[in-house]
Amino acid sequence: MSTAFHEDSSTSVLRRMKEGGFDFAQFHPIEFYAIFPDEERAKMAARNFRGESLNAQISAREDGIWHLQISKVMYATHAGIGEFEHDLESIVVPLGGKMDGWGVTQEVKASAMR
Repeated sequence: MSTAFHEDSSTSVLRRMKEGGFDFAQFHPIEFYAIFPDEERAKMAARNFRGESLNAQISAREDGIWHLQISKVMYATHAGIGEFEHDLESIVVPLGGKMDGWGVTQEVKASAMR
């Protein structure tokens, strides 16, 4: 994926989050995703992302592809997300994986549900 795609996509997502009332002043677990052709390569990538503010999980998809989910507790900023995506991509791609986006859970406020 090109850097321009990450920037355009992230900018759009962050804008929608702001419009939805997302609290950017708080730390949130941001989920980053990658896919791999086999379990071993997914595990190799996951080993690079364990720590106090990181959690890595792998799982098999029904189509035989292995899914890596990295959760990082951080502020949801364009720069922070872009930097972590770049770091993750530098590990994923050499192992034959592909980046598969990022996301964050946003609480829906009661007033927004009316």
